[in-house]
Amino acid sequence: MTEQHDFDRDYWERHWQQAQHGLPAPHPYLADGTAGLTPGTALDAGCGTGAEAVWLAEHGWRVTAVDIASAALAVAAERAAAGGLAERVRWVEADLTTWEPEARFDLVTTHYAHPAMSHLAFYDRISGWVAPGGTLLIVGHLHAAGVTGHGHHPPAEASVTVADITAGLAGDTWEITTAREHERTVTGPAGHGKTLHDVVVCATRRR
Repeated sequence: MTEQHDFDRDYWERHWQQAQHGLPAPHPYLADGTAGLTPGTALDAGCGTGAEAVWLAEHGWRVTAVDIASAALAVAAERAAAGGLAERVRWVEADLTTWEPEARFDLVTTHYAHPAMSHLAFYDRISGWVAPGGTLLIVGHLHAAGVTGHGHHPPAEASVTVADITAGLAGDTWEITTAREHERTVTGPAGHGKTLHDVVVCATRRR
């Protein structure tokens, strides 16, 4: 039987302390979403164990990586240090529903983050941290089956569609460059294939 969760600090600390996921590869959409961009400052919102943050650092970005769980950040920092990238990533333990950056970024990206707030409100919040001319890259879950790999039944607001996200980027502020829903199959910890339903939106801030 699945459980409901609040996705608060206590939940994520328990999740990462108990996790035995190894070190996942960065999401495949990151390379496509940043292709052609000049590396600058980047924010990884909800960085987990640092796969995307480390990839960005490897490709020349100066990264601020934020997550609510100290257990995840400890693994992420070790991962960056092992790759000789400790100086290129600043790890921040913070609640992204209340944290505010000191400056805006050339790239703001989030991959499968589950904040303790509506996903659409979260995307609207982090979009305000993109500098003019910068890029917003969102990868979210489309919970077609209602259950994700975290082993929980997510609330309705944790599932998003392309139409949901792009509606929040309407107007003259954004130029949407990618907006698609995509299925891919990954191998789970037990060696079984699992289909993921992803929502990918990439947009450039005009002003």
